[in-house]
Amino acid sequence: MQVKYDFSGKNVILIGGTTGIGRATALAFAGAGANLYVSGLGADLGKGLKEDVKPFGVEIEFEEVDVRDGKAMKALHENAFARFGRIDIAFNNAGVPGKTAPVHELEDADYDLLMDVNLRGIFNGLRYQVPHMAAKGGGAIVNTSSLFGVMGFATTAVYCASKWGVIGLTSSVALEVARKNIRVNAIAPGSVMTPLLRGMFGSEQSARDTVLPMIPMGRISDPSEIAQLVLFLASDAASFITGQAVVIDGGGFVAGADQL
Repeated sequence: MQVKYDFSGKNVILIGGTTGIGRATALAFAGAGANLYVSGLGADLGKGLKEDVKPFGVEIEFEEVDVRDGKAMKALHENAFARFGRIDIAFNNAGVPGKTAPVHELEDADYDLLMDVNLRGIFNGLRYQVPHMAAKGGGAIVNTSSLFGVMGFATTAVYCASKWGVIGLTSSVALEVARKNIRVNAIAPGSVMTPLLRGMFGSEQSARDTVLPMIPMGRISDPSEIAQLVLFLASDAASFITGQAVVIDGGGFVAGADQL
């Protein structure tokens, strides 16, 4: 059973919304009445998302944007602000799995891709969202980190570093804006059946074979479950929560997921 949220009249910018957690969250916000300004890679995927949102009767715009491009991200936010007048909620979700290999086998390009998308991308969101929300009286921001942002995992050293960085950004910015009525939190999902998980382990079956034995709840989560956490953190129900990285992983971390 899912909690029913009411975001009627709220405007959300969602970055990284064409697949996986981002797409599920866009649909969840739409189902709760929010208007959406979504960015991501894949024009066809964006078009499909707009079609899926239509039955909810909310407004949605889509732009294909590379989060590594600071100028493009600035323009994206300006367009979103102009379209809706104010942005109440931001979900910075863009991310890539990168190459899975021991650190000594990685090249400069492998490092740059992970840091530029997973960390710089969220920085590029925050630096345009914060001034707008401060000027409009506040808001809520949620960033996507990972279970690998609170623990190490062999063969994903740089991915882990990028996701640890997201938590550092989140907690620091939360302190900067706490008295401006802006809350900033992060989610730290464990295994979620998304294209990113399949990409990290090579295939869906390989992902299942690797991670299922280490999840106490015995299953990989669905993106819609993660979306519910994002909506909670963006809602008034989380009005006194800021600067946190909330782990949602079926119990793997508390069970000693460092055995993965």
